[in-house]
Amino acid sequence: MCQIPELPCLSIDASFVGDGNGKLWNVPDSRAAIFKDKSLTLMEKNQLMRFFKLVQGHLAATVGAGTSGNDGNGNDNDEEEGKTKISDEDLERPFVEYLSKMRLPPKIRSIILYAIAMADYDQDDMGVCQNLLKTKDGIDRLALYQSSVGRFTNASGALIYPIYGQGELPQAFSRRFAVKGCIYVLRMPVTALLMEKDSGSYKGVRLASGQDIFSQKLVLDPSFTLASPSTSPSDLLHESFNFLSTRDVKGKVARGICITRNSLKPDTSNLLVVYPPQSLYPEQITSIRALQISGNLAVCPLGMFVLYLSALCDDAIQGKRLLNAAMNALLTFPDPVNSESSSTVQSETSEEKPTVIWSGLYMQEMSTGRFDSINFAPMPDGNLNYNDILDAALKLFQEMYPNEENFPETTPPENSEDDIGLTLET
Repeated sequence: MCQIPELPCLSIDASFVGDGNGKLWNVPDSRAAIFKDKSLTLMEKNQLMRFFKLVQGHLAATVGAGTSGNDGNGNDNDEEEGKTKISDEDLERPFVEYLSKMRLPPKIRSIILYAIAMADYDQDDMGVCQNLLKTKDGIDRLALYQSSVGRFTNASGALIYPIYGQGELPQAFSRRFAVKGCIYVLRMPVTALLMEKDSGSYKGVRLASGQDIFSQKLVLDPSFTLASPSTSPSDLLHESFNFLSTRDVKGKVARGICITRNSLKPDTSNLLVVYPPQSLYPEQITSIRALQISGNLAVCPLGMFVLYLSALCDDAIQGKRLLNAAMNALLTFPDPVNSESSSTVQSETSEEKPTVIWSGLYMQEMSTGRFDSINFAPMPDGNLNYNDILDAALKLFQEMYPNEENFPETTPPENSEDDIGLTLET
């Protein structure tokens, strides 16, 4: 019996929190990591251990919530099991307030909020925070992170990355399509949309081969640009193309790519660095993330490293400033972006910074859109995971096919073993 294999992935070995002095601090995300961490005082270690224990107790009590009671102090207790639930009132309050209520010091709060819970905006500044994290959401993110540490035998950390990069994702779709009886075509781009001349409604697509394929619905990448025909007998057709050219921009992500010959940490190949808000300069209102991938993941030649940087921003000027600040703190440039800042950081850090061979910055608009039977699916956003994209895809499927089940179970044909000698498990 043949089972669809998992995509080959390697572990992101370690996570760090960076500061404006060019130093990288380990993220103590497990009991073992807390004990090994030399940057935390004994009091800080005890505080962090107690908080993680509280979270684990809350999650365990939530699973067995049928026997929970209330201790009169706002906490629900399962006395028989000794498990404590966080009160509903605390779960609805901002996570940053709850962490302060637990008397966690600013350093630990920053690690939990931005390196483990992966908050994007400055949670302490309500005036600029566009996504205030509630305690219940923060606890869920902590639970996911901690349950992911060491989950796979070849991954010691909480994060994994596919070999050959995100180019492996289409392969996952093609495998899924094969199981579900769909068609997946490679190297056959769409060259034109087929529209009704009179009504302007969508009819199908024309492929590079000249073949016309008709369908009731179409899902496109929002980066597609559609050129309206210069002449048309119908104003409705021109109006349709105007709608198709309009996007609902949800936000912007500044992205950077750097190639180096040395790792940010000599003993670590694949790692994540997070710069919390205001860690590099006072006006920094969003987190900056830098993901380093080595040649053993086949995204670059052996002996080299690729550094992917990203940060949410309002415009290109803000985005460029965010990325340049992180790049100057982490890297050395042959012709520095900011020589004064770079030389200052270099003198204050004990480790020599990698030199950039090549770098590039660009802006990505997070946009969606819909017209008639044509939908635009969201692109990867500023998050390190695909949760929001998966949620958006499920929502889009439900809107397009409200009476259909998403990925229903299928039964292989009875003669499949006789025909091909194997079966595929779903």
